[in-house]
Amino acid sequence: MAREHLKSWTIGDVIVTRIVEIWDFQDDIRMTMPEASEEEVLALEWLHPHYATPDGRQRMNFQGFVVQAPGRIIVLDSCIGAGRDRQFDVFCDLPEGFLEDLESLGISREQVDTVMCTHLHFDHVGWNTYKDPQTGEYRPTFPNARYLFGRTEFDAWKHIRNDGVHHPGHMIECVDPIVEAGMADFIEADHVIADGIRCEPSHGHTPGHVHVRISSRGEDAVITGDLMHHPMQCAMPHREATFDMDKESGKQTRMRFVDTYADSGVLVIGAHFAEPTAGHMVRDARGEVWFRGLGL
Repeated sequence: MAREHLKSWTIGDVIVTRIVEIWDFQDDIRMTMPEASEEEVLALEWLHPHYATPDGRQRMNFQGFVVQAPGRIIVLDSCIGAGRDRQFDVFCDLPEGFLEDLESLGISREQVDTVMCTHLHFDHVGWNTYKDPQTGEYRPTFPNARYLFGRTEFDAWKHIRNDGVHHPGHMIECVDPIVEAGMADFIEADHVIADGIRCEPSHGHTPGHVHVRISSRGEDAVITGDLMHHPMQCAMPHREATFDMDKESGKQTRMRFVDTYADSGVLVIGAHFAEPTAGHMVRDARGEVWFRGLGL
């Protein structure tokens, strides 16, 4: 991915940088919100032009994050991975670039001490491993890291991967090699990753989904994971989300998230939000919530 898509935000002593694998992906809003319409997208003027197209389609990114804290280098959700065979063409055979982007930040893969996965969908675990060109085997990308998988999430995927609906390929390639190498730690939903960096439970999208809260020197941010995919969900958290495994729990999670973080001053970094990826949820005079991207 082009270096110009790298972007960093500073929260006290913590730096969060996005690494993008698919930039400005455009699709029908129903991909994210099955009950939404193009007319509703067009009616929300604040979505335009950054988060929606002129004809009412959604715009989004597929990206991972690097979190640099004092003495720590954390990869948060390692995106899709290069050269993979996934269920949809847009995710297949992506070019190399993730590790090069990481190196452009002055970080080698050997320096990463922690890999944190908010959940175990394929686009959040991809660079956990790389394909060894000599053997064709998938090996841990970050040899000195501990990989953090939610205990509830991991246990659930033992069954999900064999349910006949979800393709198990990404688990076989991107999770199993980590466990087999003894590099996985199975964590609770309120796990403290580092000083001022902790998980918060947000089950629904998947059985053990979490998002990540950062607090440093009086500044705060939250990285959403997939509790929401598009800024429109800030305004309509009660709507069902297409990819939530438990749709009712997903709705309740989003509603609590919006109630907690709207007008809070906490920087919200959307895991799939297009540029501007980071911003604030604010309420207007009518009490309706919208997402104000940084710089807008």
